[in-house]
Amino acid sequence: MKSNFRQGANAVIITFFAIIGSTVLLPMVIFNPSPSGHGNQYEKNKLAQTDPARGRQIYVREGCFYCHTQFTRLQDRGYGPLVQAGDYVDETPHVLGTARTGPDLTNEGGRFPSEWQKAHLINPRALKPGSIMPSFSYLSDRDMNDLVAYIQTLGNRRKVTELVEAPDEYTNKSTYGKELLARKHVDTKADASANAGRGIYTQNCAACHGLQGYGNGPNALSLEKKPANFTRPFYKQYSDEFWFYRVTEGVVGTRMPRFGEVLTEEQRWYLVAYLKTLPKEKEEVIDNVDQLNPVQQIKLPKLSHQQWEPASGGE
Repeated sequence: MKSNFRQGANAVIITFFAIIGSTVLLPMVIFNPSPSGHGNQYEKNKLAQTDPARGRQIYVREGCFYCHTQFTRLQDRGYGPLVQAGDYVDETPHVLGTARTGPDLTNEGGRFPSEWQKAHLINPRALKPGSIMPSFSYLSDRDMNDLVAYIQTLGNRRKVTELVEAPDEYTNKSTYGKELLARKHVDTKADASANAGRGIYTQNCAACHGLQGYGNGPNALSLEKKPANFTRPFYKQYSDEFWFYRVTEGVVGTRMPRFGEVLTEEQRWYLVAYLKTLPKEKEEVIDNVDQLNPVQQIKLPKLSHQQWEPASGGE
């Protein structure tokens, strides 16, 4: 009886150490990636007197990696170039993170000005309504500046060919994308296509984005995440494929619906043609409630000799 017990106990112990050895110890020995040359570079900014390497320590100290990741996954869209194992050589402790309570920060550097990053750290909801990120206003000036400097170095050695790029399935980089573009027969540069798209926009988009795309539709006041103002020069960098992707799949975290379930491919291409005409050289700012597009009151015709009928349909 005791012999059987010992054999069972030994089997459990051997299995335990075999699992630990194969999943923890063995990878430490055989997994030695060489530097890729695309890892983050934390050089001191002598002009601004900031230290990104020290900012990384503050990032770890404040637990930022609990909510933010620093590795783009294969299925990620809009997060920039994918990472490689060699990007993280000598990064100790690693700050890859696991959860994405907040957005991924792999290629965050340079996406926003340093002043924006500082304001976001001090009062997150002033810049991103609905954010659950806590305020880091208690940081000293040195800690704050070094932390911002660290954030601005993230992805600084990865080559970004386009700041805004549609997923592969909407471009000629994939078989599905090639088939999609082969079916496209709408000339998105033609005025006639834009005119056709304007009617589709008015029916489906103007309630939130406004008739001129200022983000001032009648529904704008009731939305926590405000509709985009398409007059911003930022949107000039959108390609046809990216416009089509956004229209088709909507925007996660907003009330923007997936129009791929409502509109045909042809209608979406016509809509793209119109949306491309909205960005301006200078953004049209809406700062007054009176500038919201009012809802038009529709008067229903009165019925002659109308008879009252109970809701049940009976007398």
